[in-house]
Amino acid sequence: MEVSLLSILALGFVLGIKHAVEPDHVIAVSTIASQSKKLSRSSMAGVYWGIGHTATLFIVGLILILMKNEIPEKWAMSLEFLVGIMLVYLGITTTLSFRKLSVHKHQHGVMSQSHTSAGAADEQPKVSYVKSMLIGLVHGLAGSGAMVLLTMSTVQSAWEGAFYILVFGAGTVAGMLFFTTVIGIPFVLTANKSGLNIPLTSLTGLISTLFGIYYMYNLGVNEGLFKLWIG
Repeated sequence: MEVSLLSILALGFVLGIKHAVEPDHVIAVSTIASQSKKLSRSSMAGVYWGIGHTATLFIVGLILILMKNEIPEKWAMSLEFLVGIMLVYLGITTTLSFRKLSVHKHQHGVMSQSHTSAGAADEQPKVSYVKSMLIGLVHGLAGSGAMVLLTMSTVQSAWEGAFYILVFGAGTVAGMLFFTTVIGIPFVLTANKSGLNIPLTSLTGLISTLFGIYYMYNLGVNEGLFKLWIG
């Protein structure tokens, strides 16, 4: 393998790490990591996100590269808009799930504080690796257009493109593994302290919801997606 190609692949890996920590990615996976009582499960949520993200990029990207085609701007932006919808959904469901725990804790106030805290922690939703992978798939669809443009401008053949996307994907897995581990720490440390864990998780859900609304508004109004569909 030529040195130049190795350099390109190394750059692809670094760009993959950078890509993993884009705000919409981190916020979405945070809603999953917030549901973990074990740091290892929080970390694995990031790995499964990366797997789903890479799978979509690879399949869609390779098809478009072989066809020497691009995703039309209207559809590329629509897929990005789907990310905003997903962020709002994740935010609302995260907030509601932990509000139920808060109500449960209030209704059982006659229990001892230690029993209540442990019980609330035990009732936390378990981290869903399938959900993490699906989030990654959606993000992969939204980023497939840009990925194809980047790949086609970087490599010279389809097989190099396929390899580049896989290396880029490995970078996103590594990046998200690290950051979901870091993000998961405060949730794991407060897992048995519902007075801290529930507000912290609710805040995560609120951030996801608000960012999702902003994301959709920016795409629809500022970047003109709504006009593309109406026109």
